Amino acid sequence: MPEITIREALKTALNEAMENDEKVFIMGEDIGEYGGAYAVTDGFLKKFGSQRIKDTPISEQAFVGAGIGAAAGGLRPVIELMSISFSLVAFDQIVNMAGNLRYMSGGQISVPMVIRAPTGAGVQLAATHSQSFETWLAEVPGIKVVCPSNSYDALGLMRSAIKDNNPVIFAEPALLYGSKSNVPDEYFEVTLGEANVSHKGEDITIVSYGYGSKVLTDSVNKLNEIGISPELIDLRSLNPIDYEKIILSIQKTNRLVLVDTARKTGGIMSEISANINEKAGEWLDGPIVRVGSKDVPWPYNKTLEQEVLTDSDNILDSIKENYGI
Repeated sequence: MPEITIREALKTALNEAMENDEKVFIMGEDIGEYGGAYAVTDGFLKKFGSQRIKDTPISEQAFVGAGIGAAAGGLRPVIELMSISFSLVAFDQIVNMAGNLRYMSGGQISVPMVIRAPTGAGVQLAATHSQSFETWLAEVPGIKVVCPSNSYDALGLMRSAIKDNNPVIFAEPALLYGSKSNVPDEYFEVTLGEANVSHKGEDITIVSYGYGSKVLTDSVNKLNEIGISPELIDLRSLNPIDYEKIILSIQKTNRLVLVDTARKTGGIMSEISANINEKAGEWLDGPIVRVGSKDVPWPYNKTLEQEVLTDSDNILDSIKENYGI
């Protein structure tokens, strides 16, 4: 069971897909000669050629639109954005076209495409390059949204995403590209929409995704020190959301903390909170607690950025404040 980085896991999944299916091609800015903003496609141009590795002009509107057309025509494009912040330029294409074509055509047109993009703050890219718009895109019917927190999930989710006949937003935490974890040699896939109970506990359920799941892991020892046994759930998928695993967990712990490293206001955790209150509120012995990053533009200054970004101390403080522990 080798230990590989998330970057290597993504590269493995893309390489497999390119080798096994001639309908798969990759398109985006600087993905060829440069090898991608985070080196995920390094070496692909030499191996697969310019017909399948397509460097594009700096126009997300144009190449996302071209990818939708290619997918509707029977190909399986993988579109790379340099940052999920730049998805704003192509929201009409992603939301109005990719998300709606299958429904509006009565199932006659599918859009089997993956849009990959680094997401999140913490790497000093300032306000316009540090957004987490996967939380916005998760609201769109017809689009699936996933975000891995480790190499196993990055590989397994990407394999499933490329095979899916729906558009998939694949948000990749910018802070985690170099993080390592074990991945088995045997082939596997991770089902889109299936959460993972990454740490079993008895006292409190804590839910997050992507970089937030690393923050949860960092909080375990601090919580154990004050006598709390947390159960950690990594969502993996923001649309669809695995409510069944969350509800099963709170039926055991009777407490729920939702952690988002995106800004607290308007995040995916607000939606989960409302749904859990409706579906399983009777199992809760206290308020649903939300923890999120501060509602300000992302600072460039490293100290200020870390002050804004959610960390394990924020989780600990919120639990103490809301549960009287």
